[in-house]
Order: sequence, then structure tokens, then C-alpha cells
Amino acid sequence: MKEANSNDNYDAQTLLLNDSNGNELFCYLEQLVSVEGQEYALLTPVDTPVSLFKINEKDEPELIEKIDKNEQILKNAEAVLQEHDLRLVRSAVTLTVSGELEEPIYDELEEDYVDDDSESYELLVNFNLLDQEYGLYIPLDPFFIVGKLKDKGALLVEDDEFDKIQPLIETELEKSSS
Repeated sequence: MKEANSNDNYDAQTLLLNDSNGNELFCYLEQLVSVEGQEYALLTPVDTPVSLFKINEKDEPELIEKIDKNEQILKNAEAVLQEHDLRLVRSAVTLTVSGELEEPIYDELEEDYVDDDSESYELLVNFNLLDQEYGLYIPLDPFFIVGKLKDKGALLVEDDEFDKIQPLIETELEKSSS
């Protein structure tokens, strides 16, 4: 594991998370949860997670859940972010943006705000590709990732294993918060 990182009066240990495809994501270690004798780590990305949305004719954003890391749409997003001194990171689990983000002006959130399946997002940037509008949105709800500690990092808990372990982790968290 890496050294403790202090940013904006927030001290947390950091580590590198790897997924099954060899992608990495630099994360804060938020909490350890023991389930069935295995230690699981609740992690949050160090950089800001973002989600890609397609803006349809009614100006209602539609979440794009799967995208190839080399698609032109991400190259366009990267170019727009560079204009704001930000960098798009194609990492494990999610896309992230690194750089200094401005604090949101909450009066303006209403027009740049989206609800999708009970999650809320704020527009970071929008851009066009072949007459289609897209936007990168920041999730406003906490973004936790589950990993298994291994060596000096963590492995992403994915697919069936995640589906099995998620309710058990939630139960353990509820027990510890009561």
C-alpha cells in the first residue's frame, strides 16, 4: 500500500486497484470489512469519477454503460477537458478526471443536473461528435468500489463474486453502524 495522502484535511491510505483486464485505478482506502474470513476494502477513486451520457433530442441524458477505451468519443471528451486543464483517465471500473475541478455553484445545478435510476449527476462538460451531443457527468452520490487486498494493492471484486458479496458487506456495514 502507498503512503497516507493528505488532501484538503482528508487523511486516507491510498492503494492501486487492478481489475481482471489489467486496468488500474488509484484509490483511497475508506474502510475494511471482514466477510466470511476475507478482508474486503471499500475504496473511492483519488481522481473524480465521471459517467458518459448521450444527450437525445429531448435533452434528456442517457447513460452509456459500456464503451471501448479507444473510441473516438473519448478522444473528443479528452480534447474538451484539456481546454479546462483537466485530463481524462481511462482506468479500472470507471472513467476519471484528474486536475483542479471548480466547486459547483449550487444555484446552477438545476439546469446541469440529471437523475438516472436513483443516482444524481452534475454536468462537467458537454461536446459533440458527428451531430450527436454527449456529456461527462460527475456522480453526486458516494462512489464506492469493492476490492480484495492483495500484496500492496487490491483486486476488483467483479461480476458474480460482487453480486454474492455485496449484500453480505452491506449487512456487516449495517451491524457496525448500529
